[in-house]
Amino acid sequence: MNKLIIFILLTFPLVLSAQFRTSKAFPDQYKKQNRDALRYVVDGKTDTIIQYFNAYLAAYPEDLESHYGLVVAFTQKKKWKKAMMHVKKSVDLGLPIERFIAGPRNLLASLTKKKIFKKYAKGKYTPLIHGPLLANFTDKSANIWVRTDEERPLKLKIDDQSYLARTTKEKDYTGVLTADNLKPNTTYHYELSIENKALQKGQFITFPKAGKAAKFQIGFGGGAGYTPQYERMWDTLSTHSLTAFCLMGDNVYHDSPKYPDIQDYCYYRRQSRAEYRRFSSQTPIFAIWDDHDFGDNDSYGGTKINEPYWKLPVWKKFKNQWPNPYYGGGNKNPGTYYDFSIADVDFFMMDTRFYRTNGKDKIKPDTMLGNVQKQWLFDKLLNSTATFKVIGTSIPITPGTKTGRGGLDTWDGFNKDREDLFTFIETNNIEGVFFMAADRHRSDAWKTERKKGYALYEFMSSRLTNIHTHPVQKKSMFGYSKTPSFGLLEFDTSRADPQVVYRIFSIENEEIHRFTLYKSQLVFEKKN
Repeated sequence: MNKLIIFILLTFPLVLSAQFRTSKAFPDQYKKQNRDALRYVVDGKTDTIIQYFNAYLAAYPEDLESHYGLVVAFTQKKKWKKAMMHVKKSVDLGLPIERFIAGPRNLLASLTKKKIFKKYAKGKYTPLIHGPLLANFTDKSANIWVRTDEERPLKLKIDDQSYLARTTKEKDYTGVLTADNLKPNTTYHYELSIENKALQKGQFITFPKAGKAAKFQIGFGGGAGYTPQYERMWDTLSTHSLTAFCLMGDNVYHDSPKYPDIQDYCYYRRQSRAEYRRFSSQTPIFAIWDDHDFGDNDSYGGTKINEPYWKLPVWKKFKNQWPNPYYGGGNKNPGTYYDFSIADVDFFMMDTRFYRTNGKDKIKPDTMLGNVQKQWLFDKLLNSTATFKVIGTSIPITPGTKTGRGGLDTWDGFNKDREDLFTFIETNNIEGVFFMAADRHRSDAWKTERKKGYALYEFMSSRLTNIHTHPVQKKSMFGYSKTPSFGLLEFDTSRADPQVVYRIFSIENEEIHRFTLYKSQLVFEKKN
């Protein structure tokens, strides 16, 4: 069947991307194929893409994204009956009807507003289109994010306290409910209502008391391309009762900075998955981006806030998806960098794309972080009294983690920024620092020996749902790339020698590796 598809595609006009004309697009990069096909719909090349989707369905008649793509394509051609035929077929096969309500609305609103769709959809969905998603927790507060079908009032009830908010069109029909005055390390049951109708109940646990020793665990990972057979990863994660989860970049792979509708498509298809919704409704999520969620492969933004023209809109769209504690310096110094704390552990999450240069800004040497973010990180580290200080970077910081020409996309291409950071840690005797990273499609551990300070450890994981893999490197302490995996960090700062245990789990929930790092390994030798 694969050969049949390739033969048909090879006969199409050359407007099809090279990716469509290579067999490796099926199924090695499923996350890309429908996303890229929809770009042609946006560009008005609808007939060609109808042929493409029909060709794929000839081999895989139950492929949900192809049916969805045909709904979008036939909607653009105002062929409502054909569009509805694929709506019904996809819903019968298991596609959530909320996918069509969410949109992208620029592409589907003309269909969803029609009587033929409204009649079919009536009673098949609630106003709660996406979410609830837990985010931005502290020991005394919790935030819950949702997307609704239209602008709606929201109410969150916890015990006898109610919290109100509203979804708005300006923020893509999302809204955030903030519960405050909560108690540390406490289980709360909540009820979410839209227009006073209870739609979902759930529970969460607040963070341990700020600044105090505790035991807790977080998960982390990147490389979460949309892969239906691996979306069960979110259910695997749910079994671990994580205090929080850090999405480390390449979270949806839109690779379409100039196509806002395609960005929406990539966010919505993940947010509509039942597995992801189950996980995000019980585990607080903190997120940063990497190249594939910012621009495209190995992309960089440069030091000018408004250039290229798509940079701020992409940032604003990312902000709508995850209510992080804050976003860089706001509109004055935008970005996805921020910090948060759990017990006596501080996390510093960095933006390695927005301000990154590539020789075109006439700035020498090139910078990854930009001056403002770099100073922000230094100030945060200097003022932190945390037992452990975890620096989250979307790309690996250890030398040699990525081989070949693309290696300079890591911190290897920005050695001055890296050395400035390492030297700052040593000059100021900042103890307890280690790194949490992503980008490479595997999970591994690295160690960088330093002449003037303690060894710097890096724990990396970035194959949550990806099919594509990167080989384990011989210089790593250990690594794994056979199947999708994630990283788990178990902190116990109540010990005489506080520790963090890094564990790698496969999608099958098999523990692959573990390594214990002690605070005593992250201190400076006392001078006589």
